Amino acid sequence: MKITGRAWTYGDDVNTDVIFPGKYTYTLTNINEFAKHALEDLDPDFAKQVQPDDIIAGGKNFGCGSSREQAAVCIKLSGVRVIVAKSFARIFFRNCVNNGVLPVVCPEAIPAIKKGDRISVDLDKNVVQTPAGEFPFPPLSPSVTAIINAGGLIPMLRRKLGTEHLPMPETKFGGD
Repeated sequence: MKITGRAWTYGDDVNTDVIFPGKYTYTLTNINEFAKHALEDLDPDFAKQVQPDDIIAGGKNFGCGSSREQAAVCIKLSGVRVIVAKSFARIFFRNCVNNGVLPVVCPEAIPAIKKGDRISVDLDKNVVQTPAGEFPFPPLSPSVTAIINAGGLIPMLRRKLGTEHLPMPETKFGGD
């Protein structure tokens, strides 16, 4: 699998409260509204201009802060399928995987990625391709690869259980 898109670049310690603003945590319960607020406190243009398959490039400790799943969900719903970073906060990394967003740890690639660059993440070759060159990253485990390929943990489990044909229950976050 190879994903190619325009790069959105951010620095170190991007907190989940700026990925999905904390003010919406318990007030915004309609999952279909999440993408409209993705990164709005850090980059007001992101939600308006992001395109499907665009790729986020971040510094170290991307996704630090609270463990709210909405941060990974709003990124996925914005059309971003891959985040490349120097490192990730552990819970955010797992929330990304569980929601079908590929978190790629590739610290060497980050200085080479400029905002707006067309970059690719090639999972077959385990490389991040940038205008400045290719940068290898460690292969994902087979279990993480299976979850990503299925589009997230729930779709993978539904496929394994043979229940993918059944309707998904409505997802609610926060609120009542």
